[in-house]
Amino acid sequence: MDVKNLDAIAPFITKDGSETRELLACRNSAIRNQSLAEARLPVGASTQEHFHLKAEEIYYITQGTGRIRIEGEWREVRAGDAIAIPPGQKHKLWNTGNETLRLLCCCAPAYEHDDTILTESSIDP
Repeated sequence: MDVKNLDAIAPFITKDGSETRELLACRNSAIRNQSLAEARLPVGASTQEHFHLKAEEIYYITQGTGRIRIEGEWREVRAGDAIAIPPGQKHKLWNTGNETLRLLCCCAPAYEHDDTILTESSIDP
């Protein structure tokens, strides 16, 4: 049985620049076809725009407010919102609130740096 607690997981920085804690994936559990992680963006921060060749993603905002752009379409997002991101769609997330933006990221297949293609050279100011 694999049971992981968020507080016991060491963070790492994903290729898009977000601080992530991988809760369940092939690297730390019996799960083979998907991954579940928590990502955090500090106040005023953003990810780098990117897309995934294979992975489809679901973002579920658990704390804070932000703005997301997917293939040129903008939406304001907040705690309780779930966001579908199909493979190949460029996306970027900004924290526009006054607290850390926290979200669960579900990827199928599991998140891999090699599946992340950056489409801008650096994080926006």
